[in-house]
Amino acid sequence: MAGIKALISLSFGGAIGLMFLMLGCALPVYDKYWPLFLLFFYILAPIPYCISRRVGDDTDSASNACKELALFLTTGIVVSAFGLPIVFARAEVIAWGACALVLTGNAVIFATILGFFLVFGSNDDFSWQQ
Repeated sequence: MAGIKALISLSFGGAIGLMFLMLGCALPVYDKYWPLFLLFFYILAPIPYCISRRVGDDTDSASNACKELALFLTTGIVVSAFGLPIVFARAEVIAWGACALVLTGNAVIFATILGFFLVFGSNDDFSWQQ
């Protein structure tokens, strides 16, 4: 039953994060939809880590180059997702209030993605192919 509660909490977190992103775009004060490009970053962020878990060997070495490369790429994607709204706000494409809402949504969504991997990533017997 703990899995169901975790899944409901993660879906709630994702919904709250997307709500902040939509508020940063759709409020009549801001009315610019450029921050929706961050959806690409949300989709791309977990892909390197998922690939490294499939491809990487299961040795107990202290350093795994494939996993470290995946974490580096994921970090680059996450930093870019936080930097893009700031660049938009500095270029006066979006307002600073919209930037704050989008950055709040980023924090919530990336915390939700991290929570997903912490909750469901530790079990080796769990598979989506069941």
